[in-house]
Amino acid sequence: MHSPPLPPRTRSPLLVTGLVCGALSLALLVLVAVRWTPLMTLDTSVAGALHRRAVTEPGLVQVNRVLTDWVWDPWTMRALTAVVVIVLWWRGSRLLAGWVAVTSLVATLVQQGLKAVVGRERPRWVDPVDSAQYAAFPSGHVMTAAVTCGLLLWLLRLHGAQAPLVWTATAVAVLSMAGVAYTRVYLGVHWMSDVLGGALLGGTVAALSAAGYAGYARHTRRPVRPGDTPL
Repeated sequence: MHSPPLPPRTRSPLLVTGLVCGALSLALLVLVAVRWTPLMTLDTSVAGALHRRAVTEPGLVQVNRVLTDWVWDPWTMRALTAVVVIVLWWRGSRLLAGWVAVTSLVATLVQQGLKAVVGRERPRWVDPVDSAQYAAFPSGHVMTAAVTCGLLLWLLRLHGAQAPLVWTATAVAVLSMAGVAYTRVYLGVHWMSDVLGGALLGGTVAALSAAGYAGYARHTRRPVRPGDTPL
């Protein structure tokens, strides 16, 4: 008995999103690498304006440091991903668990590799309100948050979560992305293009990973939805 034919090939919205984010992140990477004057000027202007505010707002600086060092810290995001991987594995979705874990690892390797290659210096101030190590581009905080939030939103939809939960999670993800990006520039440890690059690269990795899983499921005739109940 012959298997039913595969449906016609269509361009996945996830794939399109990943390719668009990838193209934009590549363009930004080139501009940063060649130190395109208009971008450098904008970065300096934005960073300077926020730093001048920060040195006069010690209370808000402390709030932002708590948010960036604990709530949106990359290790917090990775711990959240690890919990999701364990839950998926425990429920029997081992391929999906491994897929998410590998995606998180790849994102970290890409992030660190680009930092080493680009070697961009962080902002320097005579009166810093915070400090950070390693190169500036891309922002590790923002990229890790983008990958984590993107994967979690994808998993919710993959498991058939109800619309109110998806919309709430989306709002939290958007708020988190905007928040972590703002804190990094406000605290004077990143340029605006660093956080934009982190967001675009994180979106690229998350979207292409999700598209890759869907493509694998299609060609192996595996059910795309790995479980009968939502997480």
